[in-house]
Amino acid sequence: MTKFPYIRQDFAASLVVFLVALPLCVGVAVASGVPAELGLVTGIVGGLVTGMLRGSSLQVSGPAAGLTVLVFEAVREFGLPLLGVIVLVTGVLQIAMGVLRLGRWFRAISVSVVEGMLAGIGLVLIAGQLYPALAAKAPESGPGKIAGLPGAFLDALGDGEALASLALGAGTVAVLVLWKYAPAKVRTVPGPLAAVGLATLAAFLLSLPVATVEVHGLLDSVQPPPLSAFGELASAGLIGTIVAFTLIASAESLFSAAAVDRLHDGPRTRYNQELIAQGAGNALCGVLGALPMTAVIVRSAANVQAGARTKASRVLHGVWLLLFAALLPGVLGYIPIPALAGVLVYSGAKLIPVRALAVLWREHRGEAVVLVVTAVSIVAVSMFEGVLIGLALSIVKTAWEASHLKLEVVDKGSGPIDAHLSGNATFLRLPKILDSLEALPQDRPIRVDLSGLHHLDHACRTALESWAQRHSDADTEPVKVTAA
Repeated sequence: MTKFPYIRQDFAASLVVFLVALPLCVGVAVASGVPAELGLVTGIVGGLVTGMLRGSSLQVSGPAAGLTVLVFEAVREFGLPLLGVIVLVTGVLQIAMGVLRLGRWFRAISVSVVEGMLAGIGLVLIAGQLYPALAAKAPESGPGKIAGLPGAFLDALGDGEALASLALGAGTVAVLVLWKYAPAKVRTVPGPLAAVGLATLAAFLLSLPVATVEVHGLLDSVQPPPLSAFGELASAGLIGTIVAFTLIASAESLFSAAAVDRLHDGPRTRYNQELIAQGAGNALCGVLGALPMTAVIVRSAANVQAGARTKASRVLHGVWLLLFAALLPGVLGYIPIPALAGVLVYSGAKLIPVRALAVLWREHRGEAVVLVVTAVSIVAVSMFEGVLIGLALSIVKTAWEASHLKLEVVDKGSGPIDAHLSGNATFLRLPKILDSLEALPQDRPIRVDLSGLHHLDHACRTALESWAQRHSDADTEPVKVTAA
């Protein structure tokens, strides 16, 4: 026992994580438009492969709700065989970034962009999963999903099957919301498992006319991508999707690691090693044609709270997923689709940082704008473009705030006018600089003191020289400039 001093704690924690992961693995797969078994494959790889590697000792990896929207779009656009190629190349890129020690740079991404990304994913996820809860087909675009919801609800009012499906989905969400108020002994069963289990039992006992998970079998679902699929890597659209997978999966995993580190007092995350571990898991998932993986905060928090002490707990959770997939795959066929939709609607709602947004609006309004614009862009356009818009806006905001510039004009009524510039003179403040200087009297000599500037970019220097030349040509003394 000295080799595994915490095996009892890790064994108990692994069972809890398995029970949390099982419905989420299946739900994410179904919502992504792939066989349910592929979600289990990714969970198994996350436990047995990523779980064995160094990085974050207590963080648990698997299929994540945060990538559901992106995977669904990729499968719809490129097809299931190419998903394996996308995930495999994503894994290789993550390994390369870890080897090049780029993991820490993900910590420099604006938190508002990441939270906006998750909020946008949450909104699209909720809108998309309300359709299977209503036994209806979801529109393809994000705006279409949201715009079509009122009509879908109205259509459901006169349809018995749709109402039964909606009731089961709503009941699942209600159980998840109220589960924290259940007695402590009852709460030993994880909320997602309890919600799906009760919904499955209700659908069976009441013979509800609701759709259930299609069972394909583990070996039949695992389809490595054919060699011909790799020829599509020359496609610009596919490359853009791979970049989106890589950036979003890596950022989500490393931000999750930072959050998990705050939950325990054990070893801290080594970010580059964690990126390599995530990459190794994704590379294998790609070879197997499975879903991409990220670290998942819900499972990771459950792992810590259940008393896990080492990485053995997350490895064991992968073993339990493998045993379930191998021995009890038929059980999946009893799970109602509306119940899984309810779990993902609840998960999507938790991705929307309502409280954080309220605090940001009071204290850092610019960051709140970045968050909202990122989220809305993801809903309105797509995941990749939305994140790029958020990053661009964050950079512009930071540059604008860094361009603090003060112009002090001293005019004693006669003699030269002194203009003192201090701060950072960048192209963003160029209109302000020129407006102020051009407003100075044309018939007076002017002395410009730039010694107080911390930074003067090329655009501003050129503009100042041009203004000084124009002023000097107006039959006045040449402008005297004290260089920065």
